[in-house]
Amino acid sequence: MEAYTDFAYVYDVFMDNTPYDKWGGLLVSRLEKEGITDGILLDLGCGTGNMTELLSEKGYDMIGVDYSGEMLNIAMDKRARSGRQILYLQQDMREFELYGTVRAVVCVCDSLNYLLEEEEIEDTFRLVNNYLDPGGLFLFDFNTVYKYETVIGDATIAENRDNCSFIWENFYEEEGQINEYDLTVFVKEQEEEELFRKFTETHYQRGYTLEQIKRLLEKSGLVFVEALDADTLDEVTDTSERIFCVAREQGKVCDRSLDGI
Repeated sequence: MEAYTDFAYVYDVFMDNTPYDKWGGLLVSRLEKEGITDGILLDLGCGTGNMTELLSEKGYDMIGVDYSGEMLNIAMDKRARSGRQILYLQQDMREFELYGTVRAVVCVCDSLNYLLEEEEIEDTFRLVNNYLDPGGLFLFDFNTVYKYETVIGDATIAENRDNCSFIWENFYEEEGQINEYDLTVFVKEQEEEELFRKFTETHYQRGYTLEQIKRLLEKSGLVFVEALDADTLDEVTDTSERIFCVAREQGKVCDRSLDGI
């Protein structure tokens, strides 16, 4: 799993069309439906803290976990400006540790797709189950195989802004369901000069099917509750590009390394 480095500092610029308010509204409505209107929540793969800040504003006590120190630096700058009490931890979601349990865990903006092996997804799900309160909720989304294979596979995306530009090249490997994307970013060094700094990063994401995710939830001890098309909020179809899922804690399971003992 690769961490964002230089791209972290322009991430919010290029993701300014991301519907955080819509996604946050979906999370809050689902939490409130279960009577979770306050208490501690974990934002797993929190990035630059956009969703963490939104949920904190709604009255939740937030913990944000991310692998990228650069992304967390941006998140902590936002925390300093907002004055909200948010705890940020730089940890790998496959191995994260908390001081106690939480009422719910959220993991959105396709963070799970950075886990390239089913075993990594299962390990993460087991930890989520371990750190959830009894009956706690796990709300998450993921990009589908269909999206990588049909929509963005082998596509090149480019965008030009006043002070920065990027080229996003996708290369899809069907057998492993892996999407490689190479980012080339140009950032203006000084406002008054036409001097740009270039940097590149390569990242990998894997598409998953709903059937795979359901199976891994069950193996981890979590109970699958429901799934929706994350864009339409209707039933999942064969052409759903992103799927929103709800799962529930139903008791702890032993570590995989202890199975059979």
